[in-house]
Amino acid sequence: QVQLVESGGGLVQAGGSLRLSCAASGRTFSRNTMGWFRQAPGKEREIVAGITWDGRNTYYRDSVKGRFTISRYNAKNTVYLQMNSRKSEDTAVYYCAADQSFFHGRVPVGQSGYEYWGRGTQVTVSS
Repeated sequence: QVQLVESGGGLVQAGGSLRLSCAASGRTFSRNTMGWFRQAPGKEREIVAGITWDGRNTYYRDSVKGRFTISRYNAKNTVYLQMNSRKSEDTAVYYCAADQSFFHGRVPVGQSGYEYWGRGTQVTVSS
């Protein structure tokens, strides 16, 4: 059974740092683009960052550029999201997702580009 399991969420003060992890099991995702999405209450799910299978290309939404860093460790079938300088607007449930294509050279920015999803981890930033 394929699973993506997020961890590392919690409560952090504004300006603080947090690192999310997404561990995949059931199959390898070393050939797939991976993405982090988030959904705040009352808002649509949006992409936060993505990284291609080889780590050569990344994508960040404008509001997190310079503050968040996505990385992956294929040997552990894990992708990370380092979040620094947290803001209250970063409060959301964060989801890990895996692209359905192999060796994709770009990061899909829409939800439809991802086939596998984790259940999410809550991140709350207090001001």
